[in-house]
Amino acid sequence: MNDVPGKLVVISGPSGVGKTTLLRRLLADLPTLIPSVSATTRPPRAGERDGVDYHFLAQDEFDRRRAAGEFLECCQVYGRQHWYGTLVAEVEPRLAAGKWVVLEIDVEGTLSVLRLYPQAITIFVEPSRPEQLFERLKGRGTESPEAMARRLEVAHRELHEAHRYRHRVVNENVDEALAEVKRIFAAEGFDDDPVPAASHTP
Repeated sequence: MNDVPGKLVVISGPSGVGKTTLLRRLLADLPTLIPSVSATTRPPRAGERDGVDYHFLAQDEFDRRRAAGEFLECCQVYGRQHWYGTLVAEVEPRLAAGKWVVLEIDVEGTLSVLRLYPQAITIFVEPSRPEQLFERLKGRGTESPEAMARRLEVAHRELHEAHRYRHRVVNENVDEALAEVKRIFAAEGFDDDPVPAASHTP
């Protein structure tokens, strides 16, 4: 166990705001930052790997772990039959080892996590104007009108909860948003040098 515990970072934002792209860039630039792999009951999509993209669990296994208290947070996303959640085992051992762990979860999940980790660094990624969400989702061309309407309804609810987060970052330009997140990390004490100070001595 590290003498200095790590920190938990939570990144949220409405669907279509570009938070996944932002997080991917952040992880590429800060290799000591550890992403938490979520668990889900949905089947893998083409190219997805168990334990890398998600922990793919059968519904009865998910239910068993949920009943045993093995999740920091979990919910049914968009009211569908599939569950998603953050396993305690993805977070606690890494924090104890002094690592910074980042979760990409929704507002409901964030509020659950904050009950257990009130000092978590919470970052809400938002558009400069709400209309951008519709434009980006429409531009994807992957959503039915019903699915898009459902995502936009959830997105507007989440925007109303943005004040609950310690930090808010507007993602108008991904490079600028990335720089802002890095400034937040620096202010919170993040050090991306994995080499112990003693080893720098010649």
